[in-house]
Amino acid sequence: MTVKEQFQIPTGLKKWSFSLMGIGIIAVAIGLFTKVLGKDEHEAAIFWGTLLYNSVFFLLIVNASMFFICITTLAMGGWQMAFRRVPEAISAAVPILGIIAILIMFSIVFGHQHHVYHWLDNEAVGKDNILKGKVGFLNPTFFAVWTLLSVGLWALLGFKMRQISRKSDDTPMNVEGGKKFIWKNTLWAAGFIVWFTLTVGSTVPWLWLMSIDAHWYSTMYSWYTFASSFVAGMALITLWVVYLKNKGHLEYVTQEHIHDLGKFMFAFSIFWTYLWFSQFMLIWYAGIPEETIYFKPRVQGPYSAIFFLNLIINFLCPIIILMTRGAKRNYTLLTFMAILILFGHWLDFYQMAMPGISKDHVTLGWLDFGVLAFFVGLLIFLVGRNLTKAPLLQKNHPFLKESIIHHT
Repeated sequence: MTVKEQFQIPTGLKKWSFSLMGIGIIAVAIGLFTKVLGKDEHEAAIFWGTLLYNSVFFLLIVNASMFFICITTLAMGGWQMAFRRVPEAISAAVPILGIIAILIMFSIVFGHQHHVYHWLDNEAVGKDNILKGKVGFLNPTFFAVWTLLSVGLWALLGFKMRQISRKSDDTPMNVEGGKKFIWKNTLWAAGFIVWFTLTVGSTVPWLWLMSIDAHWYSTMYSWYTFASSFVAGMALITLWVVYLKNKGHLEYVTQEHIHDLGKFMFAFSIFWTYLWFSQFMLIWYAGIPEETIYFKPRVQGPYSAIFFLNLIINFLCPIIILMTRGAKRNYTLLTFMAILILFGHWLDFYQMAMPGISKDHVTLGWLDFGVLAFFVGLLIFLVGRNLTKAPLLQKNHPFLKESIIHHT
């Protein structure tokens, strides 16, 4: 079989990415003039909140690709080797998207946008026993240091994993060399998983998103955020795998691999729903005012339609459409579901953030979709460029044969 090892970005893909980024830049510029420079603090908060949830969402879903690589590495999985360069290319976008997210969050924190993060208002904190009790965690210094450490180590550990992967292209391995390669790969993958757990699995969602509603907390919030970003990350990997297959690349990827990607999308849609229900049901059942305050604007207020649309898109559609074996092997259906899941969880991040900033009315509009267009365009450009930097098939990997003969 002739393998097309190198990917070149098609002109059409470049045009789409630049056009979407252009739309996004125009939307941000208009938002800056109309909302921030207009001196209306509420409108400024909506502007910064929109940038915040978009930047966090896209950063977490590209970082989920490296999480996928590392968990399959620790599981000694070989089935994904036929398309591993796809999640590698997606995860390589972490440094750029991380810098953008950091700039946005630091502008909010050090620009004292207390309508986004209420804990930035020192006067209010001094009069509020709940916020006063959280001041050791919710303060600009801790926020800045932990944010820089989180993104910095994601980028560094991800870079090391990709570096190890690319070294295998150059040198055929004997049995002893293969053992050393697998051990080194496993060691760095374990390091990434530990750091991922300490950040995405715990502190980062608390700092970046949950602290928008600073009086409220949920012990399930980080798991919920992880589930939302991971299933969206798997949908993103699936989209790129199907796209490259349709362009004549990834010759060793078969319906078996596509089927397994569909399983991930299906399974983690159910896992997200389990967390959605568990968090909501426990708070609803207890009926404690300081807990139900989070759900009031989302369930009984102006955001109720978006709250339940979120459940329809992210639970009902995957369980109805992706349950059958045939659906997970249908490229068109899987592409449609991947796009729907990505949109659904972008909407999920919207309703996680914006009701805490604008409780009285829904803000979803031209600015949200403009910023979304920018990040989609940037992601297309970055992933396309990263795919050109290495062969699409990881050569000499000890598990490559296992992937080629994979049967589910």
